[in-house]
Amino acid sequence: MSTVSNTSGDPIWTAIRAETWSEQERDAYLRQYLVTTILKSKRLEDALGLVLSARLKTECLIPELLHSLVNQALGQNAAAGEAVRRDLQAVRDRDPEADGYLVPFLFIRGFQALQCYRVANWLWNQGRQLLAHHLQNRTCEVFGVDIHPAARIGSGILLHHAVGVVIGEAVIGNDVEIGAGAKVLGQIEIGAGVKIEAGSVVLESVPAGSTVIGVPARIV
Repeated sequence: MSTVSNTSGDPIWTAIRAETWSEQERDAYLRQYLVTTILKSKRLEDALGLVLSARLKTECLIPELLHSLVNQALGQNAAAGEAVRRDLQAVRDRDPEADGYLVPFLFIRGFQALQCYRVANWLWNQGRQLLAHHLQNRTCEVFGVDIHPAARIGSGILLHHAVGVVIGEAVIGNDVEIGAGAKVLGQIEIGAGVKIEAGSVVLESVPAGSTVIGVPARIV
């Protein structure tokens, strides 16, 4: 089996590949998918482009175009690449569904939807708002997560279960947790380390380190 990879200095990508080697030996049904998506990819961003393009493809957004957008948005900017890895680490550390990196990378919609937002935000900041909105709409259709491309979101973000999450043009700090069905509406600021409980509707800025719950959300 011929595979290529550049794992030097990237422990998360190394760990993903190690998990993939074990899984493709364990289950023949997934072997071809894992080899094509992970083991033949050179970098985490390459593999992520394949994962997202397979989920989001339409007649307009063909897989090759999506793969290229992901690589441009996330693979050519060190800060963006670091944000992807911190998001994945957040899922690995804090989501009970994840006992490694491979499952969230391939299947957990909160992580994947957040990376789609990061691509849409990159497009938005380039002045390509129409394509950014198109990607936002497609992300909502596929993952049930609606994040405005103009939102400014830090890294280490965890979207629990993700379905029904809506984020407007907010500013969201690092290491924030957002529960299923939560809404963050308006041009407000969510501080670092905030936890937004499932189903909450956040209409006002929340200071760092707080936990909020309810409709409208209140600090508890």
